Amino acid sequence: MAPRDFSIFDESPWFRAGPGKLGPASRVPTMVSHETELLLHWLGAEWLTGHGAVVDLGAFAGGCTARVAEGLAQAGRQPALHAFDRFTATEHHKRDMLYPAGAPAFDGPHMEEATRALLAPWAQTLALHKGEIGREDWEGGPIELLIVDAAKSTEALDAIAGTFYPDLLPDAIVVFIDAFHWRQPWVPVQVHRLAPHVVPLAHVTDHTLVTRVTSPLGPEAIAAAHVDGLSDAALLAGIAEAHPLFAAFGEELRMLEMAEAIERAPGVRLSWKMLPK
Repeated sequence: MAPRDFSIFDESPWFRAGPGKLGPASRVPTMVSHETELLLHWLGAEWLTGHGAVVDLGAFAGGCTARVAEGLAQAGRQPALHAFDRFTATEHHKRDMLYPAGAPAFDGPHMEEATRALLAPWAQTLALHKGEIGREDWEGGPIELLIVDAAKSTEALDAIAGTFYPDLLPDAIVVFIDAFHWRQPWVPVQVHRLAPHVVPLAHVTDHTLVTRVTSPLGPEAIAAAHVDGLSDAALLAGIAEAHPLFAAFGEELRMLEMAEAIERAPGVRLSWKMLPK
């Protein structure tokens, strides 16, 4: 494969197409920012080669999957698409997000079939995986794009690393949703520990981080990047060490917020248990 010019990520080219390019994908519910929506569509339409799978971890109703898939469809490429989630929804989510988008009404929390209905335009190459992410083997081959929106605990992030990182292709893109959210301070620590195999490319409003895989991630590199089991002191040290890496993206304040969050909730490694100010 010819060398890629990754400097294009400095220009945020995903803004050029505008929201009208999202097509039917715009109707699939998502909780990501609008800029992240445009990024994911651009990756499918302009960047991905189709030589590896697209894997969406923490897919909810498939919003991120749909935006990449629509970009790929517009570009005439059809790599395998894999969406992983528990595929459950609260009554609030059903009422305010799923039903207004056209999902069929259903009883109970399980929304796998509703998600299939929402993702029907891209069903030909799509596989849904229901269950706990990282607790099953990945057998889908090389991965060209990995979307991580399931790093809600240090245990989950390490499980993702062990399951999916070994199959990331050189020059693969890993998009960490909520990488700079104060509730998930372990994400930038792991990214920093993955250097030089993984390098940051772009920050996307508000909390999304785009990274590039520069070389294969073997067992030693993955083990060295583990964040589960780190003490508060070690996690805070990791935030401090990672600070210069992310300062170029203007994330000094968010890095400080992460450090403060660790201090407010000592020993906590679940995002929903992190304490607000």
